[in-house]
Formats: sequence, C-alpha cells, structure tokens
Amino acid sequence: MKWLYGILCLFFLILFHEFGHFLAAKLFGVKVESFSVGFGPILLHRTIKGTDYRLSLIPLGGYCGMKGENDFREAMEQNLKEVKGEPDSLYGVHPMKRAAIGFAGPFFNFIFAIFCFSLINGIGYNYYTYSNKIILADELYENTCTAARDAGLLTGDQIIRINGKEILDFSQIIEEVSIRPAENINVTVLRNNKELSFVVHTQMDKESGTGKIGVAADTESLLMQSTPDYNFFEAIGHGFLDTFEYIGLTFKSIAILFKGVDLKNAVGGPARITEMLGSTAEEGFSESFKVGFISLSQLMAVISISLFIMNLLPIPVLDGGLILVAIIETISRKKVPPKVQYRIQFIGFAFIAILFIIGLIGDITYFISGAKLK
Repeated sequence: MKWLYGILCLFFLILFHEFGHFLAAKLFGVKVESFSVGFGPILLHRTIKGTDYRLSLIPLGGYCGMKGENDFREAMEQNLKEVKGEPDSLYGVHPMKRAAIGFAGPFFNFIFAIFCFSLINGIGYNYYTYSNKIILADELYENTCTAARDAGLLTGDQIIRINGKEILDFSQIIEEVSIRPAENINVTVLRNNKELSFVVHTQMDKESGTGKIGVAADTESLLMQSTPDYNFFEAIGHGFLDTFEYIGLTFKSIAILFKGVDLKNAVGGPARITEMLGSTAEEGFSESFKVGFISLSQLMAVISISLFIMNLLPIPVLDGGLILVAIIETISRKKVPPKVQYRIQFIGFAFIAILFIIGLIGDITYFISGAKLK
C-alpha cells in the first residue's frame, strides 16, 4: 500500500510541475499540442481547442507537449545555423517568453511548497520530544568520539542556545546541529544555574552528510510541545519563510556532497523517494489523519523544493538549460547555433546520467540493506 501512496504523491508533484509549463505556454502564445496525465500508452484522449488531452497508462507524472519542441533536433539533422520556428512554436516566440515557459514548471513546485508549509502552520500540531538536557554519547556507546566532550560539555548540561538561537528541546538541538556538519558552532549551556559558552566543532556523518556533536537525549524528560497558533496571514507568511529556509538548506546540502559524503547514501533515486513518501503516508495516517496529512505535506514540500532547484540548474536537459539559452539569446540578440546547444546538452545529459546512476546504486544498496535487516 505504501508504494501506491508514494507513486500517487510523486505523480502529483510531477504533474503539477508540467501544469505550470502548460499554463505559461498558453499565456505566451505557444501551441500546446498535447497534455497527458501519465506516460506510455494512451487510454483516453480528447482534443479541445487544438490540445489533445490524454489519460495514459503509467501514473508517473505526465507531460506537456508543445509545438516546436523538436525544432532543435530537426535543425541539427539538417545542419542549419539556427533553430527556426513558427510564431506559435517554442522556438518561434521571443526568448524571454521561452524562458518564462521554462521557469513556470519549477515555479509551480515553489508555489506548492509554500502552500504545504502554509497549511501546516495554519493547522498546527503537537509533537513529543525530550528536554534540552544532554547525555554525552560516549557514556552510552563504547568507542564513540564526542565533539561535545572535547569542547568541554558535560552530561546534565542543558543546551539553551546554539549560535545565538534559543533552544527549548532536544529536537531543536538536532535541527541546528545536523545542518552544520564540520563547522564551529557556539553552544551555550546551563550548568548549576550558570550560563557557560563553548565552541564545538561538529563532526560530519559520512553516510548522511549531517552534522553531529556526540550527545544523546535524556529519555526521562519526555515533553509534549505545540507549534505556535498562527492566523491565516501569519500562516502564509511563515509558509514563505519556511520555503526559503528549506531552499537555503537544500543548497547547503548540495555543497556538502563535495565534502566526502558517501554519495550512494546521500543521493536518493526515484525508488527511494517513492518509498519514503509511501512510508510517511502509511505510518502517519495509521496514527491519525492529522498526523498523516501534516507529515506527508511536509515531505512533499521538501521534495517539491528539490524539484524546483534541480530543474533550474543550467543544464540543457532541464528547464534551467532552456532558460540559460534564452537569456544568452536575449543578451546577444543572436540565436545560439544548434551545434553549440547540442554540445552543451550532451554535457548536461552526462551529468544527469551520472546522478541517475548514483541514485540507482543508492536505491539498490538501500533496499538490499533493508532486506538484510528483516
């Protein structure tokens, strides 16, 4: 059942992305020849105002087929000096309109993330965690190095601030430390009713790319916390703030990939993403509808942000490549030759292929490891 949940969620995220391209193409005068819900063999279709609306067999997203998408390929085959297109085709409109059409898909992912975070902030929820009192990990696990002890922290300390941000519970310690691998952080603790400050150099978990300082929660201090009670406009405002915060964290995560992280574990392929979505939905809804809805909305928002950023990378295979070429043509007032686009596209395709292979290997390793544990 979890795979069905996961496929449906991923299906919606991709389809919503394509719907952004669809609306922008219509707005800027590019003929949309087909819009399909799903891929593969066509089950049902109907042509309305020149667009063939389709329901296809494989529920893994969809596609928006625009007039002139193959003009680039035809220009290559005919050895033309530039891509020529009819006025209502993708390569026939002004380059900035083409850029806007390319941007619309990722932008819809961005809007969806804001919508999800706004809903979460508007609904509010309770969650269980532990207090900000810590236990040094080397007192619980043998052969454990702890950056916290090296810096001077002790078991029983209460972490009250990290880099100046107030800490109220252990979940906030995890949040603040995990996003700062291999960095110096300022940690303020309460010890015997006195505030003491320490500089802790976080360790980096090579498998996940997250930071850690070698502390564990005091499991005897269970707390139930509540999120703030926001009104409608405050919820939307915090939806924007949360989205931009996660965008920053995603860029930071990309940078961490170049610091020696195990890419097989850090980069997830479509199978693992689908499994994560499905598991989150299944486990959350089994507890209650509210828990399931909030958990799934948060994960879908994070994945939607990843799709937003990934598709804006200046790689011709992606939307960002279409935008890049359009900007170059606008500035130079000349069309980029098909051969130049092809060479750039080949490099871009190779980059995507490498990421796909890493993700696929990671998926296989992940599921094999999971099978061994059962």
